[in-house]
Amino acid sequence: MTGDVIRAEPPLTEEAREALIIEHVPLLKHIVGRLFFDVPGSLDRDDLFGFGMIGLIGAADSWDSSRGIAFSTFAYPRIRGAILDELRRMDFLPRGRRERVRAVDAAIAELEQVQGRTPSPEAIAEHLGWSSDEVDEVFVSAATAARTSIDNAQENGAGSDLASMLLDPKSDDPLGSAEYEELKEALIAAIQGLPEQEKTVITLYYAEELLLREIADILGVTESRVSQIHSRAIYRLNRTLLVDPDEEV
Repeated sequence: MTGDVIRAEPPLTEEAREALIIEHVPLLKHIVGRLFFDVPGSLDRDDLFGFGMIGLIGAADSWDSSRGIAFSTFAYPRIRGAILDELRRMDFLPRGRRERVRAVDAAIAELEQVQGRTPSPEAIAEHLGWSSDEVDEVFVSAATAARTSIDNAQENGAGSDLASMLLDPKSDDPLGSAEYEELKEALIAAIQGLPEQEKTVITLYYAEELLLREIADILGVTESRVSQIHSRAIYRLNRTLLVDPDEEV
C-alpha cells in the first residue's frame, strides 16, 4: 500500500492530479492481485488493470479532501467497482458455464435432501460423475458471479443459492458484539479443520494479505488453481458454519 495523499485547497492542478494517480498505481495493482476472478480467455490481468485505472482516474477527479477522507480509502471501492462494472457489462460468464453452475446447484439441492446436510465438494463430484477439478472450476464461476452481481439479493440467475455459500468470510466487526465473537471463534475452528492446502490459502490470503501470484509461487501452482482452492475452502467454511451444531457433518 502507498501512503495517502491529502489534497490541499484549491482543487488539484493537472500535475498534482497526475502525481496522485501515479502514486496510487500500486494500490490498483494490489486490488487486481487480490481479485479471485476466473476471467475468460479473452481477458487477462492487464485488462483488469485497465478497467481499474478508469476507476482510479475517476477517483482522482472527484476526490474532495475537505471531507477528511484519505485518497486511498476513497479510491479503493471506486477502483474495484470500475472493474466489476466492466465485467458485468460484458456478462462474462458464458452460457455453458452457467449451465454447469446450475448442475452443481441442483446436485447440492438433491444431495441435501438425501443426506440432510450440505454435501462436500467430493460428494458433489461423485454425484455428477465429474472430477474434483471440474467442481472446483464451477465454485470459482459461482463465486465470480456472486461478486459481480449488482444485488445478490435480487439475483435470479443460475447459481444464486450456490453463490450465497461462497461469500467472503472476512468482514468488519459489528460493534464487537457477542454474536460476532462467537462467529469468529467458530470461524477459527472451521479454518483449523480445513484440509492443509485450503487452510494455507485462506491463511495467506486473509491473515497475511498476500496476492494470488504470491500464494501461487509459495504453493507451486497457478493463480487459477489458487482461485479454485480458495473457492473450495470458502464453500467448506460456509458449509461448516451454516449447519446446525447438533447435526452430524
